[in-house]
Amino acid sequence: MDKYPDQKRAVQYLYPPIDPYDQQMLETGDGHTIYVEQCGNPTGTPVIVMHGGPGGGCSPAMRRYFDPEFYRIILFDQRGCGRSRPHASVVNNTTWHLVDDAELIRQTLDIDSWLVFGGSWGATLSLIYAQAHPDRVRHLILRGVFLMTQAELDWFYGGGAGKFWPEAWARFSALIPGDERDDMIGAYNRRLFSGDLPLETRYGRAWSAWENSLASIHSNGMSGEGPGDYARAFARLENHYFINKGFLDRDGQILAQVDRIAHIPGVIVQGRYDMICPPTSAWNLAEAWPVADLKLIRNAGHALSEPGISAELVRVMDRIAEALT
Repeated sequence: MDKYPDQKRAVQYLYPPIDPYDQQMLETGDGHTIYVEQCGNPTGTPVIVMHGGPGGGCSPAMRRYFDPEFYRIILFDQRGCGRSRPHASVVNNTTWHLVDDAELIRQTLDIDSWLVFGGSWGATLSLIYAQAHPDRVRHLILRGVFLMTQAELDWFYGGGAGKFWPEAWARFSALIPGDERDDMIGAYNRRLFSGDLPLETRYGRAWSAWENSLASIHSNGMSGEGPGDYARAFARLENHYFINKGFLDRDGQILAQVDRIAHIPGVIVQGRYDMICPPTSAWNLAEAWPVADLKLIRNAGHALSEPGISAELVRVMDRIAEALT
């Protein structure tokens, strides 16, 4: 659920910029090609980064939360977004395809097990991947927890968050006729998949703006207008996943299956004032997962680049590196 946070305020906590030592496109065998990159130490402890969205794509800043002397840092663009192709496609694009893609990456890179780092939707995918392949995950590091429940979708797309941001909600809802506003995800879905590119782009920008305007605690409720092709892809993919309830078998599935990861140590870094993914989900997850350490960050919202969140994530990864040395 995010890609364009205000990175300048957090940069002081991050490691210096680095370039990948390896970049490749992996064929999935079912019509998609996945962009994968590796940075840092080729013989270091591997960590895979699950980006947000769905549809957000990875960014160079995501490389900088890890000591490049210690970690082998693996980033990838999930299906349909970033440098992966086909762009904005929802064909053969489900949570379980993404889980399989992570396994394809692990096997292709000859990695036995790794740390899994993810925020927002990336936290969702990290948890689902770990529950599907618990023997392949050494540690889970999660930020801005989203458990893919109906209650969370109702909060953000049913008017809950809009009670705190009425002006931003008014802009988001004004594009939808009154008789369709009881199901904003469905209403936007009909327009994002209309086949009319200008219409899809217009609604894609509105969908993305609603989310981006609430990402930071420092937000004034406005969001800059990003590239239309990015906004359309982000909105289509996110909407596709949300209208299909994350392709999970039942509501509450992640918490119901937390016993599958009971042995995996985890850290949850959560903004106290996260308007997109309220802290109750992180709290409930920590309560059900005894070996997880919940860190609630004061004066922080949802974005990866909130200074307190960035600082804590770097500290967490440094502590893990020290423990593994």
